[in-house]
Amino acid sequence: MPRRGERKSRPRPTAAAKPPTPLGRIAVRELVYVYRHQRRVHRIDPADFRCSLLAGQLADAWLDYHHKAGLTSSSAYVSAIRSFLQFVDTHLPAVGLDPGEARLDGGPIDLTEVIYQWEEDLLPRFKPTSNRPNVLAGALLILVHHRAVRDAKVPERLRRRAEGPPTFKGGSTEPLDEFANHERLALRDAAQADIRALEKRLSVGRALLEEGQDPRIGGWRSLPNLVWAARHGALDMPALQEHFPAHIKWWPAPLKALLSDPLYMARFPGKYGVMTTVGGLLFPHELDLQPFRVLLLLAMGDATSEEVHDLALGDLEFSDEGVRVLQTKLRAQRVRPHLHHNDGPRESDRPLAEGEMPGESAYPGTGNWDVPGLLRRLIAVNTMTREAFETEPWLFTAVESTDYRRRMQAGRAMFRMSGRRFTDWISTHPDLEGEPMKISLPHDIRRLRKTSKTTRVAALGGSLSDLAGDDHHIEVFRGHYAHGTTAHVLAGRAVNRAQRVVFNKIKPGKPVLVTEDAEALLTEPEAAAEMGISVDQGAALQQGELDMGVVNCRDPRNSPHTPKGKLCHVAPAMCMICPNAVVFTSQLPRLLMLDDHIAHMRKVLPPPVWKATWGVQAAALKEVFAECAEQLPEARRQIEEGKFRLDLPLGMRTEYDR
Repeated sequence: MPRRGERKSRPRPTAAAKPPTPLGRIAVRELVYVYRHQRRVHRIDPADFRCSLLAGQLADAWLDYHHKAGLTSSSAYVSAIRSFLQFVDTHLPAVGLDPGEARLDGGPIDLTEVIYQWEEDLLPRFKPTSNRPNVLAGALLILVHHRAVRDAKVPERLRRRAEGPPTFKGGSTEPLDEFANHERLALRDAAQADIRALEKRLSVGRALLEEGQDPRIGGWRSLPNLVWAARHGALDMPALQEHFPAHIKWWPAPLKALLSDPLYMARFPGKYGVMTTVGGLLFPHELDLQPFRVLLLLAMGDATSEEVHDLALGDLEFSDEGVRVLQTKLRAQRVRPHLHHNDGPRESDRPLAEGEMPGESAYPGTGNWDVPGLLRRLIAVNTMTREAFETEPWLFTAVESTDYRRRMQAGRAMFRMSGRRFTDWISTHPDLEGEPMKISLPHDIRRLRKTSKTTRVAALGGSLSDLAGDDHHIEVFRGHYAHGTTAHVLAGRAVNRAQRVVFNKIKPGKPVLVTEDAEALLTEPEAAAEMGISVDQGAALQQGELDMGVVNCRDPRNSPHTPKGKLCHVAPAMCMICPNAVVFTSQLPRLLMLDDHIAHMRKVLPPPVWKATWGVQAAALKEVFAECAEQLPEARRQIEEGKFRLDLPLGMRTEYDR
């Protein structure tokens, strides 16, 4: 141990001197967060704007609001701040004001009027149907209100403006419709064919990899050696430019044949095409993963496109029954597991194409088409990618060129860049005439989810609560999926079917006219059988026991207008169009009085109402009167003598006569 006096004093650590802040510069505001498993960074530098003080105040309000409100994304707020600040920098000098004097807590500039002017300037920048102006204006007003609640110096007029909504409503756009059934089948068949082609291409690449060796030893003019270099990270543009022949005539014949075969997707010329095509023998590109995306969205009706895109290896748990998928729905802020059973067709059960023989060149595939089978095949095609590159465990991992097309790099497939989108994949599939596949616009991947939903609607039918399932409320299903063409067609068919049932009950119905001579024979078996009644019913008709007020009825408890077993409650309003009605000639006076009542109601009711209420009955009465025209004068005379009275139920008058 050191003696007294020998211990040296330890110098205290000093803080590193900060560089002097430039005069008039305000600190940069920065926000870093993770959204959809991706790191996002937003920065606002007040010094980039002439209204730097206002920029700093809005940026502070944005950061505070993001953390206190627990936002998952701040893109709209940053865009709103930048748009407003840029407008302030150009608008205020045009009216003779200094942007540096703009601030939220008072000052000589009326920010309320500036906000109104900015909102008017937003509208012409977007399409009439765009919702973007409303989103930006609403985001800025939220931040101003957030500052006003915490700062008493904010002017009252600006405070009141921040409490109100934007000056214009959001744009109205047509909701996305599902794909037609023939389009769904075309997309499904094209996706399955592409997956078979991809698996065939990768199997060829793995066979070449087993034959290859380091091209720095075995030479660069061998295709297997190039595949070996791609697997071990030695195939890039600098290496090809240094060692690979410059002219195509010196390239190996297998490579030239490979570049001319559309199966291997040689989309680029020259040495860059060599790098991407050889790499495609081992690693799938983004366009190769689109078929898996299409088929999974068609099969997983309970998953959104974002949920499928965000799946990782840790979200899958395979078992003998199927696969358990852990889905993360960001907008609903919930995580939900879903079990998909092994219930799809096997690849070996695929029907042969026309003229195709077993064992021909068609690649049979390596799995099933159900959800577990598709996920296993997707994992299998990316196995080599995970072995060769240090990647995160995303299911949709693709290998594309990076660093200005100098080398290949693996990363999460985003399906956003030109040539890699859903519409680009559709355009790669020509029809029989050589034109792109006829798929209705827009080519939006979200339409696949609606297609799977409406396919379920067509299969199940039923009520909205049955169709909504476990992943939607009824109102959500009604607003987002029940508007589709398929749902409308099915609803129309259901209405037509219900109407047909009613009309079929009414259509054969027409009263049977019985003369006085035939009335006396109703108790005889032959006459009763001719009318389709029993002898007891004939006796009841003769005795007036089945009189319904205007006409008789064969069976009042078996009416087509009332549930079976219950007494008919629509007599006598519907008797003239009922197959159970039996008219005696002695009842003609009351029928004439009913016809007079209907004629009177024609003068009282609006024409459409009268036609819907009494039109059919009036026509049926005319048919009866035409059959017994000779007896009508006598019936009129009896009415004039007051021998008959028309008694209509009170319910009939209140229901039909207004």
